[in-house]
This record gives sequence, structure tokens and C-alpha cells, in this order.
Amino acid sequence: MSVVFEAENLVQGYGSRQVISGLSMRVAQGAVGLLGPNGAGKTTLLRTLATVTPPASGTLRILGRELRRDSDVREIRRAIGYLPQDFGYHPGFSVYEFVRYCAWLRSVPDRSAGKATLRALDQVGLAGMRSRKMKELSGGMLRRAGIAQAIVGDVKLVLLDEPTVGLDPEQRLEFRDLIREVSADAAVVLSTHLVEDVAAACGTLHVIREGAVVFSGTPRQLAEHAVPGGRGDTPLERGYMTVLRASAVTA
Repeated sequence: MSVVFEAENLVQGYGSRQVISGLSMRVAQGAVGLLGPNGAGKTTLLRTLATVTPPASGTLRILGRELRRDSDVREIRRAIGYLPQDFGYHPGFSVYEFVRYCAWLRSVPDRSAGKATLRALDQVGLAGMRSRKMKELSGGMLRRAGIAQAIVGDVKLVLLDEPTVGLDPEQRLEFRDLIREVSADAAVVLSTHLVEDVAAACGTLHVIREGAVVFSGTPRQLAEHAVPGGRGDTPLERGYMTVLRASAVTA
């Protein structure tokens, strides 16, 4: 399976503060989970992959292309869907207009943008709400509209930062089904604090601490790191906490 993005010795930060330090990661088609404590660098990594912020140093290739020029970035952005933790929208837009506008920003061809918008809304369960104004949506519905704009069009890399915030338990189950569907044709990188959500939706997990990858593997492999009496309510949570603590000791 071809690699969708590859980072080698990636360094990223803000001013003099380094957030990501020498991170290397390869991601192919499928669903990938990012786990880590607050401040670990997950959001910074997603912003870098979304081409919002260029790397300070290191190499980043997306769809086989190293992003050296502005023209490379513009071309690659057409294939990237990104949902940040807080996304902006015009409150007077209808749900359809919001997603359709995001499709236009991504240069989805006019001949297919309308159909792609309706399909994305149907995938997130908002087809019946397409005429509702964005300002009228609940928090959970807003989050689903954000996911719709991230998957509209022929995207190959979908980046989701805390996408299940505001979703109720039933909507979270529906979200997991959606991730499985989308990841059949694209790479989906999902960052969240909800360990069980990531494990249910993603075949590969990366645990990040202080801007570096401290674990890569399957949910089962992460659970195998659990120690008796460790913190957490499930083997996966205990494995996650064990990995974080071990990396803190060796750092």
C-alpha cells in the first residue's frame, strides 16, 4: 500500500519554543490514531500536515511530493481535508452552503461539487439538515458539519483534531463507522484524548510525548504494555499510561 505522507526528522515550533523534535512517521491508506497528553504536539503535527505551518526543518512528503514550493503546497491542499479543534464558519450560511464553500476552497470542480457536498452531508447524517443555518446547530451537529467539510471531495488525507467533542455516545458509534468508510479510500489521521474511540476506529496508533513518537503499533500491541495495577479502566488505557510513564523515565 502506497505511503500517503512521510515525515523524517521533522522539527516544528513557535518562535524559540520547539514543539516537535525529530519526529519520523509514515502513514498509508487507512485510519491512524494519534494519542498523547496535552502539549505533546498532536495539534502542531496536524497543522503541519495540513500545510498551515511549514516545517522548521526536516522532510515532509505528502502523496510522494516534498513541499518545497508554494505551487506544491497549493496542489497538495486539494487532496487534504482538515478539521481543527475550533473551526470558523459564517453563522448565516446554511449547512449545505458551508460545506459547498469548503469544497470550493479545496478546488473541487463545479460540475461535481454539489453532488460531493450532498454525499458528505449524508455520510455524517446531516442530509436532512442541509437547509438549517449554521448558527442554529447544536455543538454535536456543528462538529458533524466540520467533519463533512473535511471529507468533501476526493481527499486522500483527512486530518481530524478532537472530532468526537460534543458527540453523544450514539453519534460516536456512527463516527467510528464513518471513519471505517472514509479510510477505505484515504488516510485518516485522528487525534483525540478518548483512547477507546481511537482503538475502535484505527488499525494503527502512534503515541506522542514531547513532540516525539514513543510508541507505534496496533491497539492490541499497546494494550499488551499494560501492567497489573496500572492506571486506567481498560487494558488499552493502562497500556497507554504505561508507555507514557516509561518514556518519561527514559527521556
